[in-house]
Amino acid sequence: MSRRALRRLRGEQRGQEPLGPDALQFVLRDDDDVEEGSNPGLGGGAPAGPGKEGVRVNNRFELINIEDLEDDSGVTGERSDCALAGDKGQAHHGSPETKSKSNGHTAKAATPEQCNASGKLRKKKKKQKNKKNCPGGPSENGLEDIDRILERIEDNSEFTCPGPPPLSSRKHVLYVEHRHLNPDTELKRYFGARAVLGEQRPRQRQRMYPKCTWLTTPKSTWPRYSKPGLSMRLLESKKGLSFFAFEHNEEYQQAQHKFLAAVESMEPNNIVVLLQTSPYHVDSLLQLSDACRFQEDQEMARDLTERALYSMECAFHPLFSLTSGTCRLDYRRPENRSFYLALYKQMSFLEKRGCPRTALEYCKLILSLEPDEDPLCMLLLVDHLALRARNYEYLIHLFQEWEAHRNLSQLPNFAFSVPLAYFLLSQQTDLPEHELSSAREKASLLVRQALTMFPGVLMPLLEYCSVRPDAAVSNHRFFGPDAEISQPPALSQLVNLYLGRSHFLWKEPAIMNWLEENVREVLQIVDSGDPVVGSCESRRKVLFQRAPRNIHRHVILSEIKEAVAALPPAKFYQPWKHNCSLLPVIIAQLYHGGGKTGGRSGWWSESKPRLKQTDASRS
Repeated sequence: MSRRALRRLRGEQRGQEPLGPDALQFVLRDDDDVEEGSNPGLGGGAPAGPGKEGVRVNNRFELINIEDLEDDSGVTGERSDCALAGDKGQAHHGSPETKSKSNGHTAKAATPEQCNASGKLRKKKKKQKNKKNCPGGPSENGLEDIDRILERIEDNSEFTCPGPPPLSSRKHVLYVEHRHLNPDTELKRYFGARAVLGEQRPRQRQRMYPKCTWLTTPKSTWPRYSKPGLSMRLLESKKGLSFFAFEHNEEYQQAQHKFLAAVESMEPNNIVVLLQTSPYHVDSLLQLSDACRFQEDQEMARDLTERALYSMECAFHPLFSLTSGTCRLDYRRPENRSFYLALYKQMSFLEKRGCPRTALEYCKLILSLEPDEDPLCMLLLVDHLALRARNYEYLIHLFQEWEAHRNLSQLPNFAFSVPLAYFLLSQQTDLPEHELSSAREKASLLVRQALTMFPGVLMPLLEYCSVRPDAAVSNHRFFGPDAEISQPPALSQLVNLYLGRSHFLWKEPAIMNWLEENVREVLQIVDSGDPVVGSCESRRKVLFQRAPRNIHRHVILSEIKEAVAALPPAKFYQPWKHNCSLLPVIIAQLYHGGGKTGGRSGWWSESKPRLKQTDASRS
């Protein structure tokens, strides 16, 4: 009869046979090769090789709790286990009571051999754990090494000999950051990401637009983009600067002819019809944007301006960079003017939307395209945006960098905005005390110089702020009505432009008290007969004889009533006869000949106005 049949007769099952005394013993060895090569059974382990002793463990389930001790060090664990084993051994051999109790339990006390075995097993588990974590370890060490290398490079750069500046001293002043060109970055800081991005739809899988852009974000409601015939060409590179120009192909030229005819008809619907066939024609988009803005449809006006910017950014040359500060676009080329105008309109929308930091970045971008000539005179606006964005350090830094070669203190807006920036900086509590006091002194010194140079600013400023001046101030010959009447018309235009735009920045009571203190000190200087007062008066008469053309462009684009009223007679602006955005009309006329230009890339026959060395607005 077989053993299987015999077990069935006895009612036994397999695995219930009686085990011998050495059946549950197995050998632990600290040898990986033996462990991989041999698989000992339950009954007996493979014999240990010479010089390698194995440790027999009666109950292998005693080692289950060892996994909980993986985080402890191996040496500490060995010492603690050995100490416990020694204590247990002493208690086991010392008192008869412990001997009787230990005989009743199935589990026996740990021996020193078992202590060593648990320590060795713990070391093996740590080795395996280190092997598993090896991909993460080297990467962390690599990151640490990279950080150390970068620190060494920075330390070494401090001790290197100063060489010539890479491009120009103005590069860092006009540096544009990509992240600040997106208004969502500023709105997230004000209202949170959930409030800004909550209503945006998820991106579609099918990509409708050819590439990502920095100036605008394409919208799903826009027509599918197709090249409208607009491109950019690199003209030349010299002295570290790259000169670019937009170009129009024949298809785009035909669209320009249709646009000019639509403008002459003075019917906005004709421009809408043109956009149905050429949805990314830049001048048509800008003209229709102004028509929507005059009808109080600000959302549609902003959307059309963003579409025009997107069309022009898709036409950028691969080497054209928005942030380098070394790319130039000559404003005298008619094809380039639409880009200037689109950037200015987008900047205006951003300022009205409550994003002055983003608008400041657009202002720096426009200024970097042609900083020496400054065709739209952005120096009359950059101080206002910097104060609104509370970026006082940038305004002070710009003034310090450019004062030597641009005489920014001779412009009324910089003469009053820079001391205001110093004063507002002195009101911050996170600066050291000595910096606050020095900023306050600098602010008082500069505002006294500004009041001495431009006394006709004080009374209109107080009137804008609804402040009634003291009789000693209003009746004084220096700040009285004669000061405003006697100033040249070009200076009155700049003063009206500054006050119409930035007067609300002076309305705080602390600022008014500080201004009052300095006004009284200026009156004392005037009464004492200081020769500085006479020199400032003579400089005003020489510097502000006439305003350059870029200031006239800026005044028209600003649409500030007080400044527009001070413009020269309308005869000078005969080409601008439409009550819309007039610069696209000028661009179209210049582009298509009209007695002033000819050809594909025509130049204005009129010589480009250059400012004299004595001009106060060297912009």
